[in-house]
Amino acid sequence: MTDQSDNLVVEILRSIQAQLGEIRAEQREQRVGLAAIEQHVAHIERESAEFRAEIGGRFDRVHDRLDRIETRLGLIEV
Repeated sequence: MTDQSDNLVVEILRSIQAQLGEIRAEQREQRVGLAAIEQHVAHIERESAEFRAEIGGRFDRVHDRLDRIETRLGLIEV
């Protein structure tokens, strides 16, 4: 190869290396963003589970109260 060909190859390799550096930087930023999204999703899942448990407990209490009312009124047999 001539010096001119060598210089062209080196120039191309440097360009590729620079582009790879940019891609790596973008990937790091994306990982940080993805980690934040994962944390938010985990938080939402925890809140949702707590809410479902609370609603389930309330529903059970309402159901028990309704059973007692129906029993007192003689609407159901015990």
